[in-house]
Amino acid sequence: MSRVISNLWFAENAREAVEFYVSVVPNSSIGRETIVPAETPSGPPGSVSIIEFKLCGQNFTALQAGPLDSFNHSFSIQVECDNQQEIDRVWDAFIDNGGEPEQCGWLKDRWGLSWQIVPRVLGEMVANRDRERAKRATEAMLTMVKLDVATLERAFNG
Repeated sequence: MSRVISNLWFAENAREAVEFYVSVVPNSSIGRETIVPAETPSGPPGSVSIIEFKLCGQNFTALQAGPLDSFNHSFSIQVECDNQQEIDRVWDAFIDNGGEPEQCGWLKDRWGLSWQIVPRVLGEMVANRDRERAKRATEAMLTMVKLDVATLERAFNG
């Protein structure tokens, strides 16, 4: 298998979304953009475009092909951040660009795609062998909208 690519179907404004994503997520880039030259179920020649891009080195395509199914929580992109400053920067960029905050570090961007902006340490806390510490961190996370590393660490450490 040569690679796995996540595909995101946009009704419109895929290029705008991709440009925003790569401006916020480090180690990201836009690759080739292809305008489909044939008639498709979505429309006439030239009405469908495919944009290849990477987010933090992970491959994605954005397909702009008109309305079909809207994004929902069954697919999200998780951004693991090293510290609170990075969480704040990424979170604020999405919210300032029309995103909607949700519980537990989740947000929905202005195109309807769900994102999880989480500290890398949270996964370690929740998976910790000391299940009481893991429980305290999880319970603290469940009370938050944007995640706060210091509060998670206090809960984890009891």
